[in-house]
Amino acid sequence: MSASPSFVRYGPGEPASPVVLSVPHAGRDYPLPLRAALRVPLDAIRALEDRHADALALAARRGETLFVAERARAWIDLNRSERERDPRLDDGARASGQPLSAKLRSGLGLVPRRVGNSGDIWSRRLSADEVEQRIRSDHRPYHAAVSAALASARARFGVAVLLDVHSMPSLGAPGESPRIVLGDRFGRTAAARFLGRIEGVARAHGVRLAANAPYSGGHILERHAEPGRGIHAIQLEFDRALYLDAALDQPGPGLAATARLLRDLIESVADEAVPSAIAAE
Repeated sequence: MSASPSFVRYGPGEPASPVVLSVPHAGRDYPLPLRAALRVPLDAIRALEDRHADALALAARRGETLFVAERARAWIDLNRSERERDPRLDDGARASGQPLSAKLRSGLGLVPRRVGNSGDIWSRRLSADEVEQRIRSDHRPYHAAVSAALASARARFGVAVLLDVHSMPSLGAPGESPRIVLGDRFGRTAAARFLGRIEGVARAHGVRLAANAPYSGGHILERHAEPGRGIHAIQLEFDRALYLDAALDQPGPGLAATARLLRDLIESVADEAVPSAIAAE
């Protein structure tokens, strides 16, 4: 395990598997400058977290390289591009001449402006320097580390697959709605054979799964996937009710079963990538 100020990397220097794991939204580090600038209670912005998705990934991980962001998503969102800066919040946002994306209009840009029913997060605008420092200190190092691990995995195995682990609110009744949503940007970031293996594992576990709706993946997939060069990327959204307690606050009794599901997903993707990879670990 190694750590930077804003994320932790688990695993050896050279990836032991073609599968690399990322958990970008589970961070619970709320720096003092963030807390001092809030106009809402700290508990309100915890709704932005993928609550304890890191516990799920750590319980499922064996020898895979895993990156876990430590900084809270409210500080900076690693699943947004550096260009997704909100002009209603960030003095460094530059007009592109293009309409704002749906995410930016809803206040979920590089630095989130709003959260749920609590409205605007911040008591003041953020200076260009503040946001640029977050980009330099937190955003770029995370992506550089993920990129290096994927390149190393591809060099060793001939193929690499990033599984980007997130969590989501329940989409409806458990027997009627998906409990996992996988995203590949509608086929742009991963070969269909990987999605087929994931779908098969979900069926074997009796878990409903959907693809690309309502979540198709974000900047992490766009930034790192190069299927033509053997680097694939898939986002996995787990219903929080699968692994958290009834209050959706702490790891619950379903964590072990959900970790076994994720473990089987990891192994199936690794086997699809390089059939001998699991045996070689």
